[in-house]
Amino acid sequence: MAVRLPRPHRFDGYVAAGGLLGGVLLWGVGLGVRPADDPIVLFGGGWPLLVPLAVTSGCELLRRAAPRTAVLTGTAALVLDTMTQGSLVTLVMYTDLMYAAVLYGTPGTARRIPWITGLLTVAATVVPFAVWRVPEALLIGVAVGIVSFGPASTGLIVRSHREAADSARLRAEQTALLAEQDRVQAVMAERARMARELHDLVANHLSAIAIHSTAALSLDDPATTRQALGVIRENSVEGLAEMRRLIGILRDTGAGAEPSAAPTLDGLGALVDTARAGGLDVSLDAAHGTGLPTPVELAAYRIVQESLTNALKHAAPGPVRVTLARGDGLLRVRVTSPYAGSGTPRVPGSGAGLVGMRERAALLGGTFDAGPDGALWTVRAVLPLTEGDRA
Repeated sequence: MAVRLPRPHRFDGYVAAGGLLGGVLLWGVGLGVRPADDPIVLFGGGWPLLVPLAVTSGCELLRRAAPRTAVLTGTAALVLDTMTQGSLVTLVMYTDLMYAAVLYGTPGTARRIPWITGLLTVAATVVPFAVWRVPEALLIGVAVGIVSFGPASTGLIVRSHREAADSARLRAEQTALLAEQDRVQAVMAERARMARELHDLVANHLSAIAIHSTAALSLDDPATTRQALGVIRENSVEGLAEMRRLIGILRDTGAGAEPSAAPTLDGLGALVDTARAGGLDVSLDAAHGTGLPTPVELAAYRIVQESLTNALKHAAPGPVRVTLARGDGLLRVRVTSPYAGSGTPRVPGSGAGLVGMRERAALLGGTFDAGPDGALWTVRAVLPLTEGDRA
C-alpha cells in the first residue's frame, strides 16, 4: 500500500522553489562553502552538492505538513552537504527547517529540539577544543549553534508568543460567552419577575370580573345584577389603574419620573375589603409590626393577594382566614380557605399563581407550601426579616 504524503502548503512550495533556484544560481557561478582540497570534502566537484540541495528543497515542501520528517531528512542532507564543497543555500534552508520543526511540530517535538540542539552545540564547542587545544576549534560550536540551536530557540519563542495569544483570545471568547450567558439569564429573570407582577396585578381583578359577570348573566334579579355590575366596574377601574402603573414603570426612561410605590402590608385592609366585595367571607389578623424590608412587604402582600384570588376562584363557601405573624426574625403568612375538593372551579386557573408565590419566597430565602389540610386549603409562607431586624 502506497504511503500518501501530506499536501504541502502553497507558501512552502514557494520557499522550496526559491531555495532550489537560489542554490542552482550559486552553483552556476561556482560559489561554494569549502574549497575542493578541504580535508572533510569527500566528494569533490560541483555536481555532488546538488544532491543535498535538492533533498533540502524537497524537505521545505514538508516544513509545515510534516515538520519532524522534514528536519530529520534535512539533517541527513546537511551531513551529506558537509562531505561536499557545500552550498550556502542548503545551510539557510536547513535553519528554516529547524525553525519550522519547533514552530509547527507537536508540543513534544517543540520541547525536545531546543534541548537536543543546545546539547549538541555545547558538545561541538567543548569536544573539538579539548581535542585540538586551539581557539579556532570553538568556531565549530558557534557554527553548530547558529545552524541548529539559534533557529530552534527562535521557533520556541515565536511558538510561545502564539500560544499566549491563542490563550488570550480563548479567554476573551470565554469571557464574552459568559457575559452573554449572564445577559440571557438576567433577561430571563427579569421576564419572570415581570410575569409575576403582571399576574399578581390583574388576576384578582379579572377573576372578580369573571365571577360577577357570570352571576349577572345567570340571575334574573335586577338588584343582584346591579350589584354585580358595580363590582365589575370597580375591579375594572382598579385593574386598569394598576396596569397603567405597571406600563408606566416599564416605560420609565429616568427623566425625573419617580416609579410608583410598591404595595405594602398597610394596604391589606383595602385588599380584604375588595375580596369581601367579591363575595368572600374574609377575616384578617395582621401582627406584622413596622419596619419590614420593602421586598418582604411586597412578597407578603402579593402572596396574600394571590391566595385571596385563588380562594375566590376555587374555594368552597365558607370563611377565609388571613394571618400574619412576626417573630424570631421571620414573617409567617398563613391563608386558609374551605377546600372545594375536585369540583370544577368557578374560574379556570393555569397554576402560575402558585409558581409565582413559591418564586417570591425562594428569592428571599424563605419557604412556601400550599395544599389541602383536612377541610381547608392552606397557604403557608415563611419569609426572613434579617434586614428589618437590623434596622
